[in-house]
Amino acid sequence: MRFLERERATLAKLLPELDPALREAPLMELERPGSPGIRHFRDSGGPGLLVPESHQGRGATALDALRVQRAIGSRSPSLAVATTMHHFSMATLVGLGGLGDGLEWMLIEGVASSNRVIASGFAEGRSGAGILDPSMTASVTADGVRINGVKRPCSLAHSMDLLTASVMIPREDGQGDELAVAIVPAESEGMSVSGFWSSAFLAGAESEQVTLTDVLVPPELLLRTGTTSGEQLDELQTAGLIWFQTLMTGSYLGAASALVERVLLNDRIPEHERVRLFVETEAAMATAEGVARRIDAGDLDESVLAQALYVRYGVQDAIVRIVPRAVELLGGLNFMTSDEVGHLAACANGLSLHPPSRSRMTGPFSAYLADRPLTIA
Repeated sequence: MRFLERERATLAKLLPELDPALREAPLMELERPGSPGIRHFRDSGGPGLLVPESHQGRGATALDALRVQRAIGSRSPSLAVATTMHHFSMATLVGLGGLGDGLEWMLIEGVASSNRVIASGFAEGRSGAGILDPSMTASVTADGVRINGVKRPCSLAHSMDLLTASVMIPREDGQGDELAVAIVPAESEGMSVSGFWSSAFLAGAESEQVTLTDVLVPPELLLRTGTTSGEQLDELQTAGLIWFQTLMTGSYLGAASALVERVLLNDRIPEHERVRLFVETEAAMATAEGVARRIDAGDLDESVLAQALYVRYGVQDAIVRIVPRAVELLGGLNFMTSDEVGHLAACANGLSLHPPSRSRMTGPFSAYLADRPLTIA
């Protein structure tokens, strides 16, 4: 069947072992706490998906990554959401690689070569904050920087090897403060994981609370940006948000696609209904691919961020139409005899819960339309 053909072919090309492993596991096993999905992602080389081949990664383009996330989402929404957070951290580190002195690339290469999983402690989309604006506090000591703070929910909490977090620290020249990205090993003293996620939906993403209490980060694991604001950092923040919105959109569209696929494979459902769902789902994907192609063209300015956001909101609306119709066409028997249909339906609607919410972006979009800079509420 042609549906999801490109997405699964891209996944097979870049991470050939992952889709077979996910196919063999029942959906609800992949979606439960303690899911094997993250282990399969690690074992297949997934952590290096966005890392250039020259640094031992898989060298995926943005279009590749979008298609991979949709393919994974069609097998396990929890895994797609969790791994989007890893890729978000990696995209930020790769962006820092263009600003730094080479240490960033050593870390990036280490992640890819050792298949290390990174959880994100960034304040992605926090109200009134950029993705790198600190949500944790830091104090400088003779041995490095001690960090205190909480991130919740934090996906990949139990499986992470590293945590990325943004902190404000004094500049080395003594002229004020600057933002830095701390790379915190999961085994660090003072770092703990506790329960937070109580819902059965997306439980396989390991979205728990991560607490840092006087965690020491040595200087070699602290990546300085060199500035508190300004053109370079603004570009880094913008690029990170574009990647986040694009890959998260693909992940949730994958969950909706899992339901659509069940409809398309059911010959008892009228042909016109199957084609209607197929067309609307593919149209939604095509809009997301337009953003990915602009990323690959190196176009990462605020106009692309605006497009990534309104495409994400448009896909949300498409999912709201697609999912209930797919559930209705699959019928009550499918819903009553298995948890899968209801689970996928609930998970697919999770895209609307990620920041920034559409309601909070109404004012900023209105200002942007009037030729003022785009802000994230």
